[in-house]
Formats: sequence, structure tokens, C-alpha cells
Amino acid sequence: MKTGLMVVLAIASLILIASILLQSGNSAGLSGSIGGGAEQLFGKKKSQGYEAILSKITAVAAALFIILSLVLVTLE
Repeated sequence: MKTGLMVVLAIASLILIASILLQSGNSAGLSGSIGGGAEQLFGKKKSQGYEAILSKITAVAAALFIILSLVLVTLE
């Protein structure tokens, strides 16, 4: 069981790394974080399509990674 969970953890970590690397970067820099932060906070820039799918994959893989890590630590 422990080995199976470790394999699933490795797969989840690879999916997490790939989904983060495939996302487009925020090229606005420091000025965009000051002025454009409100636009992202209040939803004026809604991501659709490819970006939305990558965002959901990243969130699921991160949650799976954290849960599996905690389970493996408690099994130790």
C-alpha cells in the first residue's frame, strides 16, 4: 500500500510540475502587480479555455500532492 501511494505521489508531482511550467507567465512585472492586481482580484480577466484547464489541473494536482504527503507521513 505504501509503495502504491508513493507511486501515485510521484505521478501527482510530475503532473504538478508540468502544469505549472505550461502556464503562461505574468509579464506585467512590478507595475502590473500594483495597477493590475484589482483586475485579477475582481474577475475582469477571466481565464478561459487552455488557461482554465491548466489552472484546474494545477489545483487538483497540488491538493492530491498535499493529501498524499500527509497520508504517507502518518503511515510512517
